[in-house]
Amino acid sequence: MKRETIVLKESAANANYGCCPRERPATEYIKKGVVNLDKPKGPTSHEVASWVKKILHIGKAGHSGTLDPKVTGLLPVMLGDATRAVDALRLSGKEYICLMRLHRRTQSALIREICKEFTGAIYQTPPIKSAVKRELRIRHIYYIDILELTSTEVLLQIRCEAGTYIRKLCHDIGLALGCGAHMQELRRTGAGPLTEDTAVTLHALKDAYTAWVEEGDERELRTVIQPVENALIHLPRITIFDTAVDAICHGAPLATPGITSIETSINKGDNVAIYTRKGEIVAIATASLSTDDIINKKNVIAATTKHVLMNPDTYPMHWKKRRAEVV
Repeated sequence: MKRETIVLKESAANANYGCCPRERPATEYIKKGVVNLDKPKGPTSHEVASWVKKILHIGKAGHSGTLDPKVTGLLPVMLGDATRAVDALRLSGKEYICLMRLHRRTQSALIREICKEFTGAIYQTPPIKSAVKRELRIRHIYYIDILELTSTEVLLQIRCEAGTYIRKLCHDIGLALGCGAHMQELRRTGAGPLTEDTAVTLHALKDAYTAWVEEGDERELRTVIQPVENALIHLPRITIFDTAVDAICHGAPLATPGITSIETSINKGDNVAIYTRKGEIVAIATASLSTDDIINKKNVIAATTKHVLMNPDTYPMHWKKRRAEVV
């Protein structure tokens, strides 16, 4: 569904506070960034995130979705304060290129027919070697495109819900075909809004950081590291007035008078991203109302804050603290 922005009240951003994500000072840019890393075969996802932390000399770094050691592809790594947004990206949809090997020769028409049956909602039990409880659950396969096909090998492009096991999907397709199948090779090509177009290697990250530290050249660093906002554009957007920012930074819920614009198609219970007028992410929240209700109702809570990404006092305080009651 196409998302559009509805402006509730016009408001200009205050030039004295905050800054556009791309214009953050280098040190802050790193601590509020994401590396769209192209993971090689061999290391675990945890090892890769640890290497990123060491390369950039930062205290925190977290990946947004585990890849098995033998699997390559996109492993977005959140840096510093941006790690608070890991779940928002980890739970977003994923795309893979998979080479599935059939255990005996099978007709192309049957392969295409069975693959179509595995789109939409499917039942899946995680494999024995998995980090989650082995219980039947529903996962959504948005599409399965057959890129190349022989009687024993099928190259697939798959877009699916987070938490889908492609290895198990290949196994189940093999059972449905009656010939058996297994996953031969796998590469992740999409994670939420991030694609291979912006993927970088560990070597490129190291070189860019060294150029900044030793030569003061930030250009490559700002290419291999993206603002965390780039990894959250899949979330519906709510933009707030400057006067409401600091209250949200302290964990307050968002009330409708603080909203300057909002995207359509928000439903109650959806995860939403709260932004400043300069495009800075303030927090991730849970919508308390739908878009229509937020527009039509006055002085009600529009969203409940879940994860605050902006530090308090970045914008001036325009709210009053309640005095603690004396017992």
